[in-house]
Amino acid sequence: MQGSSLYIKNAKIYLENKVVPDGGIYIENGQIKSIVEGGELPDLPENVQIMNGKNFNAIPGFIDGHIHGAYGADVMDATEEALDTMAANLPSEGTTSFLATTITQSPENIDVALKNISAYESKPAQADLIGVHLEGPFVEKSKAGAQPEKYIIEPDLEKFKRWQKLSGGKIRTITMAPEHDKDGSFIGQLAESGVNVSAGHTATDFAGMKQAVAYGVQQVTHLCNAMSGIHHRDIGVVGAAFQLEELRGEVIADGIHIAPEMLQLIFNNMGSDRLILITDAMRAKGLPAGDYELGGQPVIVNEDRAVLKDGTLAGSILKMHEGAQQLLQLNGVDFEDIIKMASINPAKQLNVYDKKGTIEVDKDADILIVDDQLNIKHTICRGTIAYSS
Repeated sequence: MQGSSLYIKNAKIYLENKVVPDGGIYIENGQIKSIVEGGELPDLPENVQIMNGKNFNAIPGFIDGHIHGAYGADVMDATEEALDTMAANLPSEGTTSFLATTITQSPENIDVALKNISAYESKPAQADLIGVHLEGPFVEKSKAGAQPEKYIIEPDLEKFKRWQKLSGGKIRTITMAPEHDKDGSFIGQLAESGVNVSAGHTATDFAGMKQAVAYGVQQVTHLCNAMSGIHHRDIGVVGAAFQLEELRGEVIADGIHIAPEMLQLIFNNMGSDRLILITDAMRAKGLPAGDYELGGQPVIVNEDRAVLKDGTLAGSILKMHEGAQQLLQLNGVDFEDIIKMASINPAKQLNVYDKKGTIEVDKDADILIVDDQLNIKHTICRGTIAYSS
């Protein structure tokens, strides 16, 4: 609620460059107004709501830059209700901001989804919809994964500009196969306009990725999945992510899309400064196993994964805090690393770091109160308590 104020006391606060062992956070009108060190209550206005942090950890809210759906809803449903369902449920897993992610589909279906997002306004006590991740349709057919092949097309600048206009300028990330932009004119124009261009669903090699980075590619979509892997004669897209410092990589840390041993290898090579935790979740997340749909294709969901009829992984049913918990199990990973991978890096990558990604005065009050195992106790979205366990 606008005009309301909240004070969190007795919390271990993780700031970007230090930890306050017993502090307080004063929030007003959705923003962080002051950070208090020490357990003493400061002078507070009347009617302030006080939350006892009980010596739990206060960390920045998670930002999911790649999510198709959850809790029965999908971005391609193209309704306000679908986006509301996602935004209302995501705080339970620590997500305070997200990119509504489209899938390769007919241009007409993409049109309708983008128009719907353009008209959508984030509501109090829900995760903030901060933009669009356009996944496809400019991808490589041989690496389609769960992207419907019949709708895959070549990069088309005029089509993209039209979609950006329909979205109200909200497309922040695009996943594309860079090998289909031979002269780099498509990538170059998008990068220049501030779009985060991510290589994904691509069969390019290491040399191709080097060229793509020169054109303006800054990210790799769901690292290791739907791309060329490491071979001893060509280290492919995965090796490029390891070697090229300009690249950040999305990871789906569900233990299925990437084996835990590979996740460790990725962390050892890229470190927390260059990794971004995502879910790539589809509509079955948070619901029982059964038959579902993604991009118009039937999907079978069991207790830990979602697959097409041929066994191809079809997004995930991962929750953000569960992905963070998986990453925390890796050797060398601590709370500060999790905050980088789930909050700071996505905020920087998506150009929202001026208002999100860290606990800092004048930034949005997107804050999680968590225990040492990253179980969510409270989620605060823009100053309002959106979830309490």
